[in-house]
Amino acid sequence: MSTPETPETPQDAASADGAQVSEAEAELQAQRIERERIERRKAEKQGPIEAGAKLSGKAADLLAAVRAVESGEKPPATVFEEPAPAPRRPAPQPVRRVVAPAPVGATPHVVEGVRAVLAEGGAPEGLAVQAASVLGEGAAELLRADPWQLLRIGGVRPEQADGFARALLGGEAAPGDERRGRALTVWLLEQAAPAGHTALEMSALVAALERQGVPEAEEAVRSAVAEGDVLVFQDALEGEADAVEEEDGERPVRVLVGLERYALAEESLADGLARLVNSVPKEDGSREEWERAAAGAEGSAGELIRAVAGHGLVLHTGGEAALAEPAALLRAAEGMGLRVCAAAHSPLGRDRFAALVGEDGPAVVTVAGLLAGAEGPGRDSDGALDVDLLVVLDAPQLDVEAAALVTESLPDGARLVLSGDPAVLWSVGPGRVFADLLAARVCPQVASRRPDPGPLGELVSGIGVGELNQVEAPGKEVVIVPVRDAGEAVHRTVQLVVDSVPRAIGVPAEETQVITPGHGGAVGTRVLNAALKERLNPGPGRFGGFDPGDRVAYSPAPGRTLPGRVVKADAEGLHLSCAGEAVVVPKERVEQSVRHGWALTAHQAVGCRWPAVVVVLPGDAVPALSRPWVYTAFSRADRHLSVVHGVEQALPRAVAEVPAKPRTTRLPHLLTPQIAAEAG
Repeated sequence: MSTPETPETPQDAASADGAQVSEAEAELQAQRIERERIERRKAEKQGPIEAGAKLSGKAADLLAAVRAVESGEKPPATVFEEPAPAPRRPAPQPVRRVVAPAPVGATPHVVEGVRAVLAEGGAPEGLAVQAASVLGEGAAELLRADPWQLLRIGGVRPEQADGFARALLGGEAAPGDERRGRALTVWLLEQAAPAGHTALEMSALVAALERQGVPEAEEAVRSAVAEGDVLVFQDALEGEADAVEEEDGERPVRVLVGLERYALAEESLADGLARLVNSVPKEDGSREEWERAAAGAEGSAGELIRAVAGHGLVLHTGGEAALAEPAALLRAAEGMGLRVCAAAHSPLGRDRFAALVGEDGPAVVTVAGLLAGAEGPGRDSDGALDVDLLVVLDAPQLDVEAAALVTESLPDGARLVLSGDPAVLWSVGPGRVFADLLAARVCPQVASRRPDPGPLGELVSGIGVGELNQVEAPGKEVVIVPVRDAGEAVHRTVQLVVDSVPRAIGVPAEETQVITPGHGGAVGTRVLNAALKERLNPGPGRFGGFDPGDRVAYSPAPGRTLPGRVVKADAEGLHLSCAGEAVVVPKERVEQSVRHGWALTAHQAVGCRWPAVVVVLPGDAVPALSRPWVYTAFSRADRHLSVVHGVEQALPRAVAEVPAKPRTTRLPHLLTPQIAAEAG
């Protein structure tokens, strides 16, 4: 069965001091600065729990535990403490050569101590460097005292941590051990983040702990709260507040448990959005100039310009053709003297939009490059971006941390436009920022009236509203290739890429992208990439399975995929060319950050488009199919779409009946009172 898509977890790189500091380090520094600001704001508040509702039972117990931490009766754990950030400074100029750094390591003495403990507990000694980096100077002592802290190391599963604990503690390692319950509570919340949740409902978390064999699951959560490992919140159930009241007249609430990292990011994001919604934009350009620009624009582009003229935050929705509207906005604003910038999710998306605005048009960057200081206008002496208008494309891909950094980086009086297609897959990361904002209706929303053209546009538009229509495709824009089993699906996919699409459509293999639901399984990316490599670039794979000329997907950070090619390999590492930039991935980072890229998952393909796309739907893909997945995969094609179809009626059923999986977030609850307070 195809395994679900999982984010990669490597490091990124570019430049960041006058010399050669990596983009990863610059991005980490920006995040540390942001968290410092958030923590200062948090310290000014009375606590993480909002007043206004009475609690009883488990919620009251959790509240009491939190208050014990706040009053000093129990010291909070230091799990989330960060080193003091360096002073913010203007962003450096970008460099063309990128070196992906190895993880920040601990001293050799600490690593050796951790290696000894790991060996004693039967865990792979290869985890020593990562464990020492994550757990700090006292890592060896911490693991010996609490072996379940091994779960804080990426990729470690509960059963592996249990085996490690039994080897170190013997009979003391019991399923109900308080240390185990606390560690599993944190681990489950960490696992929920890539699925999009910024917090979990108490009942869901307790049920998940029980599935992990924790006998007193509620007590485990109380212990984690008391030790400061997690935070607890009570949020009013707004939808039911008017219709349902408890017997004593209090409004009903839901109890949520979350990690401090995402709680602070969501609070910061709500603050930043409220500031934008309630601020008066700088008077760059007269009212007459804005109106003249709007009148000269086509269709809904004029509506977008008028909305941006008078508001600090505007949402814009539409497909690929709708990108012409933010392009028109940026050109008009730049003509009025505003400092403007656009940021896309991926380098391919950046380059496509840059071609749309023209060579002499506004700056177009990636979101990651903008935040890390490797691309874009840089920052002023206060650390704010040197922009008056920022347009963020592919807005559904913003998770809460990236969105918080964007909003907090804008200077007072700046305007922010979030633009994207709400029908695509959401971010690989916690939150559903764009969807939550659209639902909240706290700022102007402009829906484009420009449909994507041709048979492909017609097909994708139908999927967006839950209909899988047959479309006329006289130019073979859409081709369905039925298959009976996994072996035939692999064979037909290779045949399409290597022969049929180049011959019949005129699109070469290097411009054709394969998209499949998962990495594993009989027709996942691993199998398809192996088959395509054998036909398109056979070789011994001497450097971690790669050869010069291989098509690859480089993942510098979770949720980010850079398509590229292997140039060469040497003592420095694997040399890639990604969107025209040279990237060097050290040998020790190759396995976890580079995959072959002839076949991608739909999440990896978001933000990119290709002349031809082959979407593979094997029989075991049915559980992974949903309307957003199909919409995203099918809409990656510019000229031609082939569908290797082995799921029969499951495809139209998924389009009609399977929406996006729900995500638990706090942004709507945080946003409304923030905006009301700012307005007051």
